[in-house]
Amino acid sequence: MEELYNRAWVERQTARTMAAWEVCARAPWPGGPHFTAGEQRKREKAYDEGLRAVEREARRVPKNRAGRMEAQRRVVAVFPRFAATALGLEGEAVDLLTQGFLPAGTELARRARRFDPALSTPDLIQACRNAWTACGLQSLLGEPMRITASILGYSLLYPYSDNYLDAADISKAEKLEFSARFRCRLRGQELAARSPHEAAVWAMVELIEDAYPRLRFQQVYECLLGIHKAQELSIAQLKGSGDCDDAELLRISCAKGGTSVLADACLVRGWLNQEESVLGFEWGALLQLGDDLQDVREDLERGSATLFSRAAARGEPLDGLVMQLLNFSDCVSARMERLPNGSAALKNLLRMSWRNLILMAVAGGREFFSKSLLAELEKSSPFRFDFLRARSRKLEGREGLYSALIDAFLEAGDGDADELGLPDKGFEPFVGDADRAGAQWVALGSS
Repeated sequence: MEELYNRAWVERQTARTMAAWEVCARAPWPGGPHFTAGEQRKREKAYDEGLRAVEREARRVPKNRAGRMEAQRRVVAVFPRFAATALGLEGEAVDLLTQGFLPAGTELARRARRFDPALSTPDLIQACRNAWTACGLQSLLGEPMRITASILGYSLLYPYSDNYLDAADISKAEKLEFSARFRCRLRGQELAARSPHEAAVWAMVELIEDAYPRLRFQQVYECLLGIHKAQELSIAQLKGSGDCDDAELLRISCAKGGTSVLADACLVRGWLNQEESVLGFEWGALLQLGDDLQDVREDLERGSATLFSRAAARGEPLDGLVMQLLNFSDCVSARMERLPNGSAALKNLLRMSWRNLILMAVAGGREFFSKSLLAELEKSSPFRFDFLRARSRKLEGREGLYSALIDAFLEAGDGDADELGLPDKGFEPFVGDADRAGAQWVALGSS
């Protein structure tokens, strides 16, 4: 039976997710795979060899179309060797990345850049990150992996609206005014755009409306209103909002992340059953909590309160919260296994990516953890933590590498016309802050 994702449903599911999170605090983490120092060094060597090969291609991307397409093929040809050794992936898992996720990300970036040439590479990576989540959900829901107009529209709402609401140089009053107008637009009200930023957001909503007529697909718009409401509540995490206790901070993160991926799932085909709805919500909560962990240092600096930054501000090691998050990741993985669709290779790839997201965050924030926990978790990482920190710094300083790769992979393919029906709008939209986690996805091959 189809769910109705009204505010009451979101509140009930948020409470259930919080209860599942609390259960994870009381169970010992069963542990992940174990890597010896020798195995880690072997993977690190393969990683660096793969990175150097990609860098060589990025530096010599030709100007003509045929040469750029050949450069794409050479980059893709490097990946199976890199993935097999550095990431421990073989066969079907490598095919999922090279023939599924990577082409889907390329297609989304191509469409997005055609719609708005001013979109930055970090914004494209951020949009791709959401699209990759949607692509994983497509397979789990028994649908082919591909970029649709609705996924494109929803994925670009992140650079256009999410970053706007997170921007430090925009006042809370301005954000709330935009949020109120955005809510009216999501409800179907026709509003003339007041700014280039609004014009971009309205155009993305139009893409979704064209794919899913409102009268037939009520779930879709309830999901979109759910993430919108959660975004409004998340403004309470910004500087100056010190009244939230830990339970409320958890509630905000679960609702924001949960409704976000719930919308991804609903946009796959326009409806979900109960089990699919719960998986989408819990998956989103897991990703949001992982992002909160990854951003703890930045949140401390800008005064944004999350469960992790609040504990760090109190001087508490984040050991317990990280073990709880790893347990929660295993719980979401177990729920994913109950879905009848999706190959074992896909489910293993997603499980690995969720675990690695957490381990990478731990590696990058070692000052927040005890030495004993760092030593324990490092054994479960395919790379040593020092290596992860060094490569993260190296890649963050190489915008030219990512720009070159994006430019190489955005070359239009054969028959690439206007199947997705992009709106024809002219404007210079708001471009927000970069999402560095997307760059780490590209760097380390997570999904």
